[in-house]
Amino acid sequence: MNRINKSPFSFSTCWNIKKHAIGRSMIEEIRSLGFSKVELNYNVTKDMLTTIEPMIERGEISISSVHNTFPHVADPDYGTDSVLLGFEDEQRRQRAVQLLLRSAEYAHRYGAEAVVVHPGEVPFDFNIDHELKAIYKSEGPDSSAYRGLWKKMIERREALIEFYIQNIQRSLEEVCNESVKRGYKVQFGIETRSRCNQIPTLQEANTIIDTLAGAPLGLWYDIGHGIMMERMGLYDNAREANEMIGKIVGIHIHETIELSDHWCPYLHSGDMTYFDRFLPIIAAAPIKVYELKAACTPEDIEQSHRILLDKLEAQTGFASMEKEGKPYGLS
Repeated sequence: MNRINKSPFSFSTCWNIKKHAIGRSMIEEIRSLGFSKVELNYNVTKDMLTTIEPMIERGEISISSVHNTFPHVADPDYGTDSVLLGFEDEQRRQRAVQLLLRSAEYAHRYGAEAVVVHPGEVPFDFNIDHELKAIYKSEGPDSSAYRGLWKKMIERREALIEFYIQNIQRSLEEVCNESVKRGYKVQFGIETRSRCNQIPTLQEANTIIDTLAGAPLGLWYDIGHGIMMERMGLYDNAREANEMIGKIVGIHIHETIELSDHWCPYLHSGDMTYFDRFLPIIAAAPIKVYELKAACTPEDIEQSHRILLDKLEAQTGFASMEKEGKPYGLS
């Protein structure tokens, strides 16, 4: 089957990484979808890189971005859902800084444009986000149980956010300064998160970016996460994101159904208009990465991508290489 180059869109390995033990086979499956650019996510191991790196060197694939912490770090303290750059303990914070610099080193080596960064969170002694989502599903966001627990979450978040933001800013400043000093040609994108106690909200991201003005730092806007946080009540997602369009380094493209994310835009929700509010952001974003779950089939991805391209062309004038008919060369 002939494929058309889906450039400038990239595709995250989160889609199929659990299927593959060998990096090359994982990348080849993504290439079979028509993508010539890949985001290497935080579950990619050093062993997988031994077969991916030759593909990069031969020009079989290009890397748009890597996702901190990269390559995979098994320690949950430095995983995707942790305090990470906001650690109060200086030794642990410095470890997070060094791991982010390691991600930047790999990104620079591979010619990637950016590192996706989960900055941190306001910690709780239980998974409050999980409980809130369970109540949302069973009783709804207007229920007294949801409103009561949400109030507790917001009160703790607001009481502690300044402390963690300051630590995160300090960590990012150190990382950016050292990255520039080393000559790394990468941007750091702080990502909108999928849990309500995590940092940053869009306003928090805006504050951090403005505070570190001049640094190679911007917003990594995850569309599906933003949808989820708006539904839970954390911020006005589409309006605030569009106001930050000039500060966006890159985006993760996926849709959220209720509070379940990483679905194919338009196709799985069946809503042909809701996702339109993000089209200007997608058109303008320097790095455009699909971040989809394994349940999305190749046929789903192709159909959703076609819908998205038609919408982008009609509403923003955006034309991809696919629309221009440039071949990909797979058969």
